[in-house]
This record gives sequence, structure tokens and C-alpha cells, in this order.
Amino acid sequence: MQKKMAKSDESLDELDRESSQLGMGGFTTKEADEEKYKLRMQRRKEIQSKRIEERNLEKGLIIVFTGQGKGKTTAALGMALRTLGHGDNVAIVQFIKGGWQPGEAKALKVYGDSLDWHAFGEGFTWETQDRMQDKKLSQKAWEQALLYLCSRSHKLVILDEINIAIKLGYLSLNEVIEGIKKRPALTHVVLTGRSAKEELIQQADLVTEMNLLKHPFREKGVKAQKGIEF
Repeated sequence: MQKKMAKSDESLDELDRESSQLGMGGFTTKEADEEKYKLRMQRRKEIQSKRIEERNLEKGLIIVFTGQGKGKTTAALGMALRTLGHGDNVAIVQFIKGGWQPGEAKALKVYGDSLDWHAFGEGFTWETQDRMQDKKLSQKAWEQALLYLCSRSHKLVILDEINIAIKLGYLSLNEVIEGIKKRPALTHVVLTGRSAKEELIQQADLVTEMNLLKHPFREKGVKAQKGIEF
């Protein structure tokens, strides 16, 4: 059995290598002749079809959006919108945030009972200035999150800014890892926020790090604006 699996892995690696060698197409390829280009892309399509056919496992994913750059919550909410569009239920539990109502919460109200949205925070630490209360609210948020994680009612559970709650010592990393393991086999969970712990990254199936290249607040003194930041 192990030998068969090893051979299968080797076959998949070969498909991946050929796919990379064939490239994405366009004017990045070396062919000047359009017929040769078409043959290359036909082969690329064949390889891609085989790659998709071989990788057919379906499972609930652990997804982490982290990094210093903007877009972590935005990416998670994009997945929420996609899931809702397919007719499945979504639960969003926000840690730290809660001192304001974001535009997304207003917009997604149209999905009614298909979406459960909870914001347990009272704002940034320099606004609340009360770490005991912040910890209490984070733990309350985690209790709510666990209810969704352990049920079969939601296809997607988003734990927004939970990485920050862990970093600040408001939540136990081990408790969070054990909690997300309790979810049903096909339930996806998204964890957002800067400074995701390495142990969490190791548990995840998909990790994206948002890198900060430029930011208008820092470089140009532009304030947070509706539709962009909230």
C-alpha cells in the first residue's frame, strides 16, 4: 500500500513539473508560431485535467489569512459571500473588533438566517485600555465560536482576528487548535489576523500571508475611509 502511494505521489509530482514547464501561456511562451502555441496549450489543458482528476479529495479546510498587509478579513468575507451564494450557512465571529459596524455586515443582512454574525470586541487595545475586559470578551467570542464549530449547521465558520486574540494572551493556542479539530469533516474554518502562531500554521491546509508594500495611512496620511477599511 505504501509503495502504491509513493508511486502515485511521484506521478503527481511529474504532472506538476510538466505543468510548470508548459507555463501559463500568453506571450510568456517562446513560440512565435501560433500553431505551436496552440499545441502547447492543448498539452497544458491535458495535464491540468489529469491534475484535477487525481486530486479529488473533499474535506473541511483550515484556512489562515495572516501577515502585516491589508486584506485578511476582506479575503475571509469573500469566502463567506461565495459560500452564501451556493446556499450554505456561514457563521462569523469577530474577536477584538466590535466598536463599529462594518459595511459588510450591513450588506450581508440580505442573506437573513443563512448568516450568523457576532462581534464581541470593543475596539483596539489602545481604545479599550482594559485588558481584563478584552480577555473576557475574547473568551466569550470563543465560546460562541465553539458552538458553531461543533455543530453541522454551518458550512463555513470565520474566526476574524482570532490570531490577535491568541497573540495578546486572551486565548489559549492549544485550546483553539483542539477546538477546530472538533468540527465536522466537511466544515471549513477561516482564522484571520496578524502574527498567526507557527503551530496553527502547521495545522492549516491553506495559509496566505498578506505582505505590506504600501499603505496610504502610513505614507500619505490618508484616514480610514468607508468602503475601504470598514
